[in-house]
Amino acid sequence: MDLFDAHRTVLRHPVWYSATAFEERPLPLQPGDYKIVPGLGHDGRWTVTSLKGEPVYSGIGPVTVE
Repeated sequence: MDLFDAHRTVLRHPVWYSATAFEERPLPLQPGDYKIVPGLGHDGRWTVTSLKGEPVYSGIGPVTVE
């Protein structure tokens, strides 16, 4: 439990085995420090990178960082 950080940044993306379930993963930076690029077409992979270009996620979407 972190007493000094009341809000954590979370990456949320769907899982491959369910149309309604999502996985959430904490991220170290603020939400505005990430870039989300939607996949193209039905099977397009969504990508999330930090503003420095470091890869964070590549997979099915939709993806949110909040």
